[in-house]
Amino acid sequence: QVQLVESGGGLVQAGGSLRLSCVASERTKAIGWFRQAPGKEREFVAGISRSGGGTKYADSVKGRFTISRDNGKNTVYLQMNGLKPEETAMYYCARSRSATTIFSTVDAYDYWGQGTQVTVSS
Repeated sequence: QVQLVESGGGLVQAGGSLRLSCVASERTKAIGWFRQAPGKEREFVAGISRSGGGTKYADSVKGRFTISRDNGKNTVYLQMNGLKPEETAMYYCARSRSATTIFSTVDAYDYWGQGTQVTVSS
């Protein structure tokens, strides 16, 4: 069973930056980052293929967020710049059921981390 552990969340002012990390217990397939605010559905943020050669972003974060991975460390990163108050949420990483295809739906992912809280103050 794959275990995923997120870290790097915290409190930041609007316009600030954070880098989230997702450490897997083994080399995994494609990885996605999702976020969920209170009372809202979990939504796709970004994803990266197993090799790191393919990436996908939600339209709302394109140009501000960058996803990357270091397979030697079994770690996926999400660099978030220009954060907005409405992006306050719990951020989760998840393992895709596919090695290469990056899906944006929750049901395409089978293992999830516990999440890391990101709070953006105005």
